[in-house]
Amino acid sequence: MSERVVLVTGGSRGIGRAVVRALVAERIRVAFTYREAEGAAREIADESAGQARGLRFDLRDRSRPAELVREIEEALGPIDGLVNNAAIRRDGLLASTSDDDWDDVVDANLGGAFRCCRAVLPGMISRRSGSIVNVASLTAIRSVAGQGAYAASKAGLIGMTKSLSREVGRRSVRVNAVVPGLVMTEMVADLPQERLQALRAIEALPSGTRPEDAAALIVFLLSDRARAITGQAIAVDAGSTA
Repeated sequence: MSERVVLVTGGSRGIGRAVVRALVAERIRVAFTYREAEGAAREIADESAGQARGLRFDLRDRSRPAELVREIEEALGPIDGLVNNAAIRRDGLLASTSDDDWDDVVDANLGGAFRCCRAVLPGMISRRSGSIVNVASLTAIRSVAGQGAYAASKAGLIGMTKSLSREVGRRSVRVNAVVPGLVMTEMVADLPQERLQALRAIEALPSGTRPEDAAALIVFLLSDRARAITGQAIAVDAGSTA
């Protein structure tokens, strides 16, 4: 068993679940968070034979990240990898978006990632080792009507990634973003069929993008094989941005 410990937010479904499974396959200890899917979280923990453990967490809870990091490090050891994957959506035309919906999305997707980064960074900086991967979205760089709040939060995440990489690079802490295209997960299950078809139409590869494809890139960026990569936003989108 590796001595490495990685925290994955939103690890009970979609890309997060694929990341947890990929890390477990590498024999890395994983702490992952979930908000409501306790059954799915328990299933993932059970199939990992105790190598992964789930913890309840709401991205908008301002005090929880610091407590979460202390809890994980007391149980598993120092966190040397963080994957900010958890996110929420509140779709709607900008002109009809309420302040509450806008605040919820930006606070969860961008504020939650900021607070998780802030919580793990003191340890990573003092150990002069660590890797953070923020999961953004293709909507941050390619427009999708009705996702103004979501796109703004994910574009902000890319900006934060680049700035933070400059702040902590001299301490050998790397920060990157992964930009998935259309990945068929529970998060997009409610999108109208015509929108899904439009998003698929711009892909260059007929196979599309699976959660496992995004997970493979994330696990690579967490590893020492990516030791010269930081401050990057790398698309895994079946060629949508080609």
